[in-house]
Amino acid sequence: MLASAVAVAVLAGQVGAQTTNEIKIVLPEQPANLEPCGTIITNVGQILSRNVVEPLTVIDAATGQATPALATEWSQIDPNTWRFKLREGVKFQDGEAFNAAAVKYSIERMTGGKVTCSNIAKFGDSKLTVTAVDELTIEVKSDKPQPILPTLLSVVMVVSPKTPADKAVNDPVGTGPFKLASFSPQTVVLDAFNGYWGKKPAFTKASYVWRQESSIRAAMVETGEADLTPSIAIQDATTPETDFAYLNSETTALRIDTGFAPLDDVRVRKALNLAIDWDGLAQLFGDDIKRASQMSVTGINGHDDKLAPWTYDAAQASALVAEAKAAGVPVETEIELIGRNGIYPNGSEAMEAMAAMWQEAGLNVKLTMLDVNDWLRYLQKPFPEGRGPSLLQMMHDNNKGDAAFTIPIFYTSAGSYSTVKDAALDAQVADALAATGDDRTTRFKAIFNKAHDELVLDIPMFHMIGYTRVGKRLDWKPDISTNSEIPLANIGLKN
Repeated sequence: MLASAVAVAVLAGQVGAQTTNEIKIVLPEQPANLEPCGTIITNVGQILSRNVVEPLTVIDAATGQATPALATEWSQIDPNTWRFKLREGVKFQDGEAFNAAAVKYSIERMTGGKVTCSNIAKFGDSKLTVTAVDELTIEVKSDKPQPILPTLLSVVMVVSPKTPADKAVNDPVGTGPFKLASFSPQTVVLDAFNGYWGKKPAFTKASYVWRQESSIRAAMVETGEADLTPSIAIQDATTPETDFAYLNSETTALRIDTGFAPLDDVRVRKALNLAIDWDGLAQLFGDDIKRASQMSVTGINGHDDKLAPWTYDAAQASALVAEAKAAGVPVETEIELIGRNGIYPNGSEAMEAMAAMWQEAGLNVKLTMLDVNDWLRYLQKPFPEGRGPSLLQMMHDNNKGDAAFTIPIFYTSAGSYSTVKDAALDAQVADALAATGDDRTTRFKAIFNKAHDELVLDIPMFHMIGYTRVGKRLDWKPDISTNSEIPLANIGLKN
């Protein structure tokens, strides 16, 4: 307790006094960068998305439907082509014109392959061709039918045409209500953009700092040194007036690198799932946590409520490992469990517990915890050369209403996060992505079932409950999108 008090006192000098026109937010970890093409990474999106840069469409948190943002309306011309009308009266923070040419440039920058772009993962292997029809109209043609293209475009952040096309940036320029003032190892500062087209925010300045310890983040908000922290551990969520629980869109899991022995054996992959005391592990995350059987949450088109999660059966796990060993599988080979510091509250404790359980089952698992920059090298292709069998700690966010934002990333040969190479599965996913209505839902459910029961491609953990602490002067509560973005224009001040 004394150590925490001293730490908070020190932080008070670093963060400074509150002013009514400034909002201060404390995040769990430093953003890896401020590249607009990486806003699906939580610590980037929570700063940039809908604050500095904006998309063509925004997903309504309540309905999962695409709603207007920089695009005001859209229509489908044919199965592969959509036409979008763009908003009038918008300009970039550097004075450049917002028009069809700028949107075309932004989409081509994202899809061109010259910039490492996490957001492109959401498109799978689709190829897009963008045509400027007139000053405020674009057509987007995909190489295969994309019945939810307006939803997919919610991850395309529109940037100034002065943004370099061939390298990542840390000085993003967009159309949002705030422009970047500074980015240092200690803080990000945003200033209000006076030329913003939309609702004027209640604040003229926003600053972000990062502290890995949940207790320190919670204390900073309690003492007024910060206004908001989007993520605290359940043990710190003790004040009903300021601490809010919400069902977020995150699914925690571990990706199994199926290309290396012993993880290329399905018996070993089943053993990994069966060896975990799931009820015991859940105590790290709270009573409201929900066990996951698939990589999307309830309410996402394609989620199968009837697909049961793996249960705990230590004896069966050990038996499967022994059976694999008897068949010549090198189960004694070291498996690297790659965790990420600060990925979610109590995340490192969960990895330590799981590694111990796998050791008990007869597997040789070694835990390595990495900061976000090093961890990202293992998340997305191209994966590091010389790696061996590994399990990667992940937290996947899908609040976009459709399993198209999940399945292609993880389960196709071209998927940005995938270690799977299965031509039959690729064809099955392609058919699902082209389908509509009930047929689309049924096909997605079949893929989730195949990934879970037959192929055992990952280790689904939990659909997460988020806990935030919100300062008493703010009029704001979290919703399903909070892990992806915190739009400052939606935060008010209490009278």
